[in-house]
Amino acid sequence: MLEIRWHGRGGQGAKTAAFLLGEALATTGKYVQAFPEYGPERTGAPVVAYNRVADQPIRLHAPVTHPRYVVVLDLTLASAVDLGAGVPDDGLILVNTGRAPAEVRERLGLDGRPVRVLTVDAARIAMATLKRNIPNTPMLGALVAATGLLPKESFLEAMRDNLQHKFRNRPQVVDANLEAIRQAYEEVSA
Repeated sequence: MLEIRWHGRGGQGAKTAAFLLGEALATTGKYVQAFPEYGPERTGAPVVAYNRVADQPIRLHAPVTHPRYVVVLDLTLASAVDLGAGVPDDGLILVNTGRAPAEVRERLGLDGRPVRVLTVDAARIAMATLKRNIPNTPMLGALVAATGLLPKESFLEAMRDNLQHKFRNRPQVVDANLEAIRQAYEEVSA
């Protein structure tokens, strides 16, 4: 079973990203869970969401404590949350920042651990494409690029379907999100 943990702040779309990824992965015939950890979900408050993906039914219903992948929508959370907690040495932490992976690795206190750290400036991409700092869809594109969870075209097709359902009668919003996904997919840096 593959487990993913999302860290963000209220309003950045961590919960929505987990749900969109879950819906996209479900199109492959996998069993999927996508759920948030509820607390004070106000704008700016720390938010955690999760995904589980498996070839067989998932009977576990608890927070993800040992994620293979961690997606961080806001690096400022590093001062309050251990973003690398439970990540195995062969895991991945993907961070929304314009900083270099080596600098982020140091900030996360991962020196000496072989955990892979990748960065993408999803906030910049979101501002350029969506005109709002909502980095969730760019981070989805970067995650799929970094992990190979889905083939690019299959993922984009699933995202188009999901976004068209979510943003009925707003094709410009769908197109902007798809462009944000494509840009982050190409720009994720190792």
